[in-house]
Amino acid sequence: MPDGTLLLIDDEAALRQGMGRFLELEGYRVLPAGSAAEGLELLGQHAAEVLVVLCDVKLPDANGVQLLPRLKQRAPLAEVVLLTAYGRIPDGVQAMKDGAFDYLTKGDADEQLVAVVARAADKARLQRRVAELERQVGAQHSFASMIGHSPALERAKALAQRVAATESTVLLEGPTGAGKELFAQAIHQASPRKGKPFVAVNCSAFPKDLLESELFGYRKGAFTGALGDKKGLLEEASGGTLFLDEIGELELSVQAKFLRVLETQTFTKLGDTKPTKVDVRLVAATNRNLKQEAANGQFRPDLYYRLAVFTIPVPPLKERPEDVQPLAEHFLQLFAAKLRKRLQGFDAECLRRLQRYDWPGNVRELKNVLERAAILTDDAVLTTDDLPFELQSPAPTDDANDQSLRTVEKRQILRLLQQTQGNKTEAARQLGIGVKTLYRKLQEYGLPGGGSV
Repeated sequence: MPDGTLLLIDDEAALRQGMGRFLELEGYRVLPAGSAAEGLELLGQHAAEVLVVLCDVKLPDANGVQLLPRLKQRAPLAEVVLLTAYGRIPDGVQAMKDGAFDYLTKGDADEQLVAVVARAADKARLQRRVAELERQVGAQHSFASMIGHSPALERAKALAQRVAATESTVLLEGPTGAGKELFAQAIHQASPRKGKPFVAVNCSAFPKDLLESELFGYRKGAFTGALGDKKGLLEEASGGTLFLDEIGELELSVQAKFLRVLETQTFTKLGDTKPTKVDVRLVAATNRNLKQEAANGQFRPDLYYRLAVFTIPVPPLKERPEDVQPLAEHFLQLFAAKLRKRLQGFDAECLRRLQRYDWPGNVRELKNVLERAAILTDDAVLTTDDLPFELQSPAPTDDANDQSLRTVEKRQILRLLQQTQGNKTEAARQLGIGVKTLYRKLQEYGLPGGGSV
């Protein structure tokens, strides 16, 4: 296999053939072209393969320095090395400004040519790997990657897709584990800031006295222990998107500084006297009612209304039961690959329990339940025995007002078994009955785990 494909554009046939042969002996595949037009046509056909373009400055139909932008337009990930018989400093400077990798004089030592081409090819390969990784990340965090097609999820996605192309601040509202960060990443990937930094900060994960310095940074000597300047996360996100999760946890003093960032795109670091300019788009998320907290004085009203330019409710999993099955199947295959197990799916009763459960922990809880089940099972198909106790219990009876002794006793047994995470000895102790009696009642009521001890 060749080390890579090169495009050699030079109108001197002897030099083109000699240099081409030399580079082929070095392990490259060389595409020769005798004019700018021929070179552009070949580059258009082989843009995905060409790593380096070697182009003469003086061509019969173009100047190589002026041709450079068109070459980069045809193959943005390829590197261009310009060749000239008489090196001119102004041409070399302009070529480097326009994106040339290097500017060589014809007749330089072959070793120099080989070294420059090798470095240019290495850079081009790296750029291709980075581009592929960015493509994979973009696909992973796109709206299309969101699993589920329930009406509630589709409404939230439609709103997010409309606002993504703008510069507007977005506030994502929804319970913990519903996927707010996934929405924030998808908004970033669908925005003009795609490819720029996406910095996520969980405001509840930092001690309140450290969050301000982490966000805004500080100057050396700003406080005890500030031994050097520190760039804050706001600066790290400049040019891209800053995602503030659980923004309701911000102290009121920090909220005031963030209001200034939203209004002026400037802030002052701790220990500094001059403002720092940034260019960030803010996407925030909360599991609290910020509007109510603003009315009660627990959150700055001016910041709330600045954040709530565009609010998107992210639905909890219990409002999208149609999405439970595709999510569960996705997670099961994910953990099957991770654990190197052959897991094919769920039996009918297991799937029914998953779909009827309320999922107070939302998608995150479903993922954790499936990881636990995948670890525990020895079978290809998951059953209710592989689920946590709270999912093994039959769904509550339709008559929630039934207060008969039998129903009340059944509910109490279920409640204590859930509290003790299925520990029957402890549940029996709290009920004031023997373990054998508890097993008998489990069997009598058709609850999981019944039978003899």
